[in-house]
Amino acid sequence: MLILIWLVFWLITTSLILLPLALWRREIYRRYSGSRLVSCPENQRPGVVSIDTRHAVSTGMDGRPDLRLCDCSRWPERLNCNQACLPQAMRAEPYIPGEAKVRTKQIYHLPVVVAAFAAWYLGAIWHSQYLFRARWLNAIGLNPADVRQIVGLYLLLSVAICLLFAYGVAWLLAVCHRKGVLHGVLMSALLCGSVIAMGLYGIPRLPHDFLVIETGYTVLTMFIVGAIVGGLYDKLVMRPQDWNLRT
Repeated sequence: MLILIWLVFWLITTSLILLPLALWRREIYRRYSGSRLVSCPENQRPGVVSIDTRHAVSTGMDGRPDLRLCDCSRWPERLNCNQACLPQAMRAEPYIPGEAKVRTKQIYHLPVVVAAFAAWYLGAIWHSQYLFRARWLNAIGLNPADVRQIVGLYLLLSVAICLLFAYGVAWLLAVCHRKGVLHGVLMSALLCGSVIAMGLYGIPRLPHDFLVIETGYTVLTMFIVGAIVGGLYDKLVMRPQDWNLRT
């Protein structure tokens, strides 16, 4: 469990660094995505244009994204126009005829809680006296008396870590608009791999027995959390349309 605590510490540190950048990129994409209805400056007729969101995101880290069009209903005939309608497109709301506006995939909390509980319960069994407790305590130099003094803090940290990890997997699935057991396991592996990669310097310094025990638990937890969060992403929650069908 200590290796998982260490991994979550690195995860939190990485998030504090990368989260503002990710949120800003997401805001740029949200602000300029979708087709826009404009009045063409050349013939004063309606036209539908799209802003190049990928280019805007890649150039907008300094707060001033470089905006340009990537599609227009008058293209390819007028492909080389001066894009004078761009200011209109920036002010217009997304326009998608015949389609509902695409919403960001939300995070369902119940599958996350179920996955976190499963990971915590696995940890309780894994570190019990019936499996690896004695070997684990010996590896880190603790005795049962020391453990009794920190058991409350240990339980609190283990619950918090399992919840943080499960929510991290759910957040990755939501950002990537994916669900399913396979995608859940892949996102879980990506999250573990990213955090471990940042701390490769410290991992070899851990006791061998402790590292073996915690590696086994971490791998099992990765598969369990990924499978539950991805496989049950929206199956344990009744969505609004389902309520409407029953009323």
